[in-house]
Amino acid sequence: MVDKKSDVPHTTTDSGIRVQSEEHSLTVGSDGPIVLHDHYLIEQMANFNRERIPERQPHAKGSGAFGYFETTQDVSKYTKAQLFQPGVKTDVAMRFSTVAGERGSPDTWRDPRGFSVKFYTEEGNFDMVGNNTPIFFVRDPIKFQNFIRSQKRRADNGLRDHDMMWDFWTLSPESAHQVTYLMGDRGVPKNWREMNGYSSHTYMLVNAEGEKFWVKFHFHTDVGNESGNAHLTQDEAVKKAGEDSDYHRRDLFDAIHEGNGPSWTLKWQIMPYEDAKTYRINPFDLTKTWPHEDYPLIEVGKLVLNENPVDFHTQIEQLAFQPNNMVPGIGLSPDKMLLARGFSYADAHRARLGVNYAQIPVNAPRCPVNSYTKDGALRTQNAVDPVYAPNSYGGPSAQPESGTEAGLWHADGDMVRSAYKLREEDDDWSQAGALVRDVMDDEQRDRFVSNVAGHLADGVSEKVLVRAFEYWKNVDKKCGERIEKMVRDKIGGKSKAPGMASAKSISG
Repeated sequence: MVDKKSDVPHTTTDSGIRVQSEEHSLTVGSDGPIVLHDHYLIEQMANFNRERIPERQPHAKGSGAFGYFETTQDVSKYTKAQLFQPGVKTDVAMRFSTVAGERGSPDTWRDPRGFSVKFYTEEGNFDMVGNNTPIFFVRDPIKFQNFIRSQKRRADNGLRDHDMMWDFWTLSPESAHQVTYLMGDRGVPKNWREMNGYSSHTYMLVNAEGEKFWVKFHFHTDVGNESGNAHLTQDEAVKKAGEDSDYHRRDLFDAIHEGNGPSWTLKWQIMPYEDAKTYRINPFDLTKTWPHEDYPLIEVGKLVLNENPVDFHTQIEQLAFQPNNMVPGIGLSPDKMLLARGFSYADAHRARLGVNYAQIPVNAPRCPVNSYTKDGALRTQNAVDPVYAPNSYGGPSAQPESGTEAGLWHADGDMVRSAYKLREEDDDWSQAGALVRDVMDDEQRDRFVSNVAGHLADGVSEKVLVRAFEYWKNVDKKCGERIEKMVRDKIGGKSKAPGMASAKSISG
């Protein structure tokens, strides 16, 4: 509706009814009480009270944008997935985030960054939920919830606490590889545009002939240094957190607005299916990487972001990724963390956004949906009879031959609660040590030692400090000794009493 007196649209209620005033409530006389039947006032107050939806548990703070992925190479020998056939262009939505922070926390806290991509394919949505590091802190999902609690806030004073972070990490040696990444330069990326992204998990690919392969996704930034290691120092990060807590969000939005949207080159590591049975490390262990000399990177295509959201709430805050969104030719693997995420992400969205979250436009697939789900809060798509299966009235039916064989593998054995079976080179320290000794240069190592020591010197109890020093000596003896000396010099032989919380966040 447009007012004839001007080109300005007329304000309406959510039902489309013209509003008489945005400044004055309906009252009994100019100085009298407000009346209950001022339905526009009631609508405004009621909507305002319900504007906020629960924030994500991890990955609460972030932002995103839209664009496309184009397959530029022929990788059809590895997968029959339609989006990975030569020349195919697929719309995408992306979200970047921090893991431990709340919705209003600074972008530049030291933390892993989420790197999630939703591909709107002709065969349904494919969601890749990754990070800016190729590994993670834990390998068994039963530890994930407690890990996240250790990174968030204490029960007694609501403060983040370095003591409980290091308490968890030092009691979980498998965390060493990821904590080494976290305390190095990648712990505070310069921006999202110059940051690499990884599936971290191992996925399965299946080609048209039914051959299976294992794969890891690597998205290498095309902006600046391909290493994806453009970073802020700890001092720069702390300063930026105070100057502009939305620095990364602003940087991405402004770059796309100015026509300088970022891009990444997707590369794969491919492992033949049979290799996984005998490889010297467990290829499904989320705390490990595959050496590139064994499984070199091959180029697949280009990911481009070129469109900003117009409504942050509906397009980004309600954007929902879930690893169980698979399309024919792509599947899960025996990675225990990935298998658990196949359930937990969808369940989180049902709790946060409602059971019909997949009907929110940003989550809705761009292909026909023939589902037997019906009813539930906030449903917007009509159910069509018959609403049950099997039926004899022409309703949709499952087509096993057109589905995905991915995610199926041989398994047997008794049901047990057990760690992965150790292989020839399975340990928790060697890859973290190689990262410190062979990947970092002297300046990067110096920053790493300083970051760890500064973090440990900020309120960590003596009993946890002792474990932390041993933890880092297991990673690299020389760096561990440097860390211990620097911490002892900083605290002057003093340390926090057990159970007392630090007032500083992980960024400190």
